[in-house]
Amino acid sequence: MKRRQLLSTLALAGLAGALAPAAPAAASRPFDDTVPLPDGFAPEGIAIRGATFWTGSVLDGRIYRGDLVTGHGAVLTPGTEDGIALGVHVDAYNRVWVARGYTGDVEVLDGRTGLRIALFHLTDDLDNTFVNDLVITRDAVYLTDSGRPYLYVVPLGPGGRLPAPGAVRALPLTGGAADPDGFNNGIEVLPNGHLILVQMYPGTLWTVDPRTGASTAVDTGGATFVRGDGLLLRGLTLHVCQNLTNRISVVDLDPRGTRGRVRREITDPRFDSPATIAAFGPYLYATNAKFATDPTPTTKYELVRVRA
Repeated sequence: MKRRQLLSTLALAGLAGALAPAAPAAASRPFDDTVPLPDGFAPEGIAIRGATFWTGSVLDGRIYRGDLVTGHGAVLTPGTEDGIALGVHVDAYNRVWVARGYTGDVEVLDGRTGLRIALFHLTDDLDNTFVNDLVITRDAVYLTDSGRPYLYVVPLGPGGRLPAPGAVRALPLTGGAADPDGFNNGIEVLPNGHLILVQMYPGTLWTVDPRTGASTAVDTGGATFVRGDGLLLRGLTLHVCQNLTNRISVVDLDPRGTRGRVRREITDPRFDSPATIAAFGPYLYATNAKFATDPTPTTKYELVRVRA
């Protein structure tokens, strides 16, 4: 699957012509329920640690760091013409992990300075790969590929020690999660150590054995999560961010993640293709990706805060 096709699946047509320096983020009131980002930024992933957040631009791969309390922030790392940032997560060592889409990479940055700590190249199949999202566990980082039937595994040593590049491996998926047309997207880890991911096009949830790659459908009583993007698991409550349908589905899972029931849906008139979410206290912060909007250098972008 070529880069242009992959971008079009995210309703990002026209981004190539929108590259231009972004204006600084607008002013924000302290602890506002909308946090402005730079004009033209086009956010996708988000990570939160304490009151600090990081988000990445799908346009050029910039990483922006801000403060949820003050609303202030600045670009931490510059972008490039061919850059892209998708899933963004922060670990216990203040390292920011960024899925780099069609480059086949995941980059590890210092969360304070933005300096690169490591770059792991996950696959050479650049015609098809779209490294999209990730979850960080005590022992490894797992990444989804929306164009290939694999997960990627970056093992972690004691104290979060990063591995040598050769230790990174591709985990072939089997079962329904192996369908490359399903567009594997958000991923989380269950209390039993198994993984759970969402396929964006059919809107189905799958559990995956991290040792074998075998996948099993989650029984959701017929509910689907079309345009499912980022996942957030808190206890046994799974939040499924559904971008173009402008909602976050709240799903109660059983302890093994084999069954789930939709308890409610979070909607908000401010939602405009919320792509991913992260938690801060009793709140969720969603990136308004505005996938249905043809972006320009002056397009307004923001985070939206809602009650979890």
